[in-house]
Amino acid sequence: MRRKDRQQDAVFALEVFDKAPFVTVSMTRKDGTPYGLPLSLARTDDKTFYFHCALEGEKLDCIAHNPVVFLSAVTRCTPTFAQKDGSFTLQYKSATAVGKAELVTDREEKISALRAICLRFLPHHMDAFDDAIARSLEHTAVVRITLTEPPIGKRKLYDQQGNELSSM
Repeated sequence: MRRKDRQQDAVFALEVFDKAPFVTVSMTRKDGTPYGLPLSLARTDDKTFYFHCALEGEKLDCIAHNPVVFLSAVTRCTPTFAQKDGSFTLQYKSATAVGKAELVTDREEKISALRAICLRFLPHHMDAFDDAIARSLEHTAVVRITLTEPPIGKRKLYDQQGNELSSM
């Protein structure tokens, strides 16, 4: 990272992943070209994320070819005019991580992962969860991403007086 003064620790990065409305997951196609898309990920511990998808498609093809993925997320993204120096800038909190993606085959882990996703995005509708699982579990793929190195956070924020906040 070029701007070490903006680097944040893994705890900060995980908080950004948890608060971001989606996480962009980048992977590699069989022909070597990149493929990335925003996904609804849920985190269950400091190293494990899950998402769901169809039983076939480009995401699963990429993972079968090369399971290494890159995660990125941004929160509090605010265009800003810095009064002190007259610059146009952006305030943000961001996080990145590298992990290994694997198709979940264990039925109980799939259900647990889908529960975590529902709790994150639709917690007020958990009363419908069991019926949804009964209808769609066999038609739904679940992918586990296990981080292979600690995530990295970065931020650029200003205080009320227009001074950039120092890291950590």
